[in-house]
Amino acid sequence: MVAHQPSFFKRILAFVPSPFTPRGDDPAPVPPDDPCPLIHPDVPLPAWVATDPVVQTYRALLGDLPWAEFPERPTDRPLPGSPPVPRCSFVAAFLVKLHEEKRFMAGLRTYLLEHPALVYWLGFPRVPDPDAPHGFNVAATVPTRRQLSRVLRTLPHPAVAFLLTATVRLLQESLPPDQQATFGDTIAGDTQGLLAWVKENNPKVFIPEGRLDKTRQPAGDPDCSLGVKKRRNAAPDEEADGHDHPAPTTDATPRANIQIGVDIFWGYATGIVVTRLPHGPEVVLAERTRPFNESDPSYFFPLMEQVEARLGRRPRFGTWDAAFDAQYVYGYFHEAGGFAAVPFSSGPQRGKRQLSPEGIPLCAAGFPMNLAFTYEHRSGLVPHTREKFRCPLHFPEATGVPCPCQDPHDADKGCATTIAQGPGSRIRHTLDRESAAYHQLYDQRTMVERINSQAEALGITHPKLRRGRAIVNQNTLTDVLINLRALQRLRSAAAEVRPATTVTAA
Repeated sequence: MVAHQPSFFKRILAFVPSPFTPRGDDPAPVPPDDPCPLIHPDVPLPAWVATDPVVQTYRALLGDLPWAEFPERPTDRPLPGSPPVPRCSFVAAFLVKLHEEKRFMAGLRTYLLEHPALVYWLGFPRVPDPDAPHGFNVAATVPTRRQLSRVLRTLPHPAVAFLLTATVRLLQESLPPDQQATFGDTIAGDTQGLLAWVKENNPKVFIPEGRLDKTRQPAGDPDCSLGVKKRRNAAPDEEADGHDHPAPTTDATPRANIQIGVDIFWGYATGIVVTRLPHGPEVVLAERTRPFNESDPSYFFPLMEQVEARLGRRPRFGTWDAAFDAQYVYGYFHEAGGFAAVPFSSGPQRGKRQLSPEGIPLCAAGFPMNLAFTYEHRSGLVPHTREKFRCPLHFPEATGVPCPCQDPHDADKGCATTIAQGPGSRIRHTLDRESAAYHQLYDQRTMVERINSQAEALGITHPKLRRGRAIVNQNTLTDVLINLRALQRLRSAAAEVRPATTVTAA
């Protein structure tokens, strides 16, 4: 009990008014003389800060974000102690880390120590030092490597998502008024696997108990999971023809035990939704990172909720890979007034169903089947109503007419099929995937591939972090940086065109 007494008395004294505590009738506290430049961009900067080229670079890149509205932690805490350091300064520093391609927090801290003007502009509380060249101790002002890592690991993700929402708004406002209404009407989505920073993913490390046992959580990252990522880039005809993949020459694993076209590793997966600006680059509308054991279709609705919240409406056209070949994907865009371009995934035993013009499944003989009953399907990813259809020669009554195609099910109540209720399941089977409109939309999937390439260049596929929330926050900040770079390119292009237009008019 003695060890807890100081903390106990501090909590008691926090609620006891002291003669040094300002009362309700006292004047409001005077703001500090050196406010955070991020939150107060109109406050003039010292000349040595304003003229620094690094500060000018990041003022142009990050200055338009609404840092004053960044969701900070509450400052009216009853506990004693100094006010918390603004989290916006840390988040801006994390964006600097990504932009400078610093893989580790130690590299970020070294970079900040080399640029005192940037430390001043980021707004970290400065430790006064009259003997220092700029009036503050840079080494004591810059947070330690451990503190930088802790903030990224404990930062609430909605605060980071706030910046992604802000970039989408800035990009939309940069467009002409007639193009803002259709911004984000065509989207593309995809998921990408991220390797956890654990020894189980290192083929050079010998693990006696095995590296692919999902019951043995890696000690290096308690939040990652074991998952499978299928490679869908190979042509179906190539796989059907039995194309021989080259056998490895440096591994003693038998050729029969090697899984071709499948990646199995510990990690995470990130899903994104992107769109293209008119006559401009691609930008990110939504992002979601989860452990690797979650399926690709589980990303669809959470991502679309973000898109709707940021656009204020549903996009009409969307393109995804074959992993998202589900009835609710087609139904979503059909309700929005467009359609989805998704390759048909037949599965191991199923193919396209033949439907009548009214949307009724046809049996193997080409007869419209009769609806037997409906039921609620709750075991799938998205609960929905399903319809059971039976052979018209046997339901509702047996006609005694033999099946013209001699179907083997004719001897036992005829054939039967089940299909989801609604237009999405019908569109999935009747969509003309050879039409020009389909190919024109499906070709837009290159948007998401280009964004993935940019994110991969920023190190998103091999994060040097060991906690799930830190990886989630860094992935969102990566997309924020991609959008900010796109906004900067748009403004640079507009600045180059504007003088030429003026000279022509003159």
